[in-house]
Amino acid sequence: MYKLRGHHLFCLLGYRGMGYSREYVENMTQLHQTLRENPDTWIQLVEGPDDLCDKYPNSGEYHCHSKNIYEKDIAILAKMELKIGQIVKWKYIESCIRKHTIPTDIKIICETCSWRSFGYCEEGVQEIHEGKGLREVK
Repeated sequence: MYKLRGHHLFCLLGYRGMGYSREYVENMTQLHQTLRENPDTWIQLVEGPDDLCDKYPNSGEYHCHSKNIYEKDIAILAKMELKIGQIVKWKYIESCIRKHTIPTDIKIICETCSWRSFGYCEEGVQEIHEGKGLREVK
């Protein structure tokens, strides 16, 4: 089982093998690949730092404790009608994405995210709507 915070549910949709450090990318790629290959993987929704934050590089400000990040977590969980503490399968999260989100939600909820300009997360939401699941990371 993986522990994930709210905004990482959207980050995983747009993940394309880029990140903050080699260690962070290796960790996120492994988690992403597991969910892609096995959507029955259990996820516990947590408040604050999660299994991806564990590998965030220790250089400068640790944004995992930023008020803005916590606000994104809350907004995304609320949008998908999920709650902190829930334990669900990744495929259930995908069903919540299909039911409660549209690609343009990224522009609103993730407005301040430095990764948003790539457009990958919007593409990821659209691909979930199309039943494709998570994109293969090459």
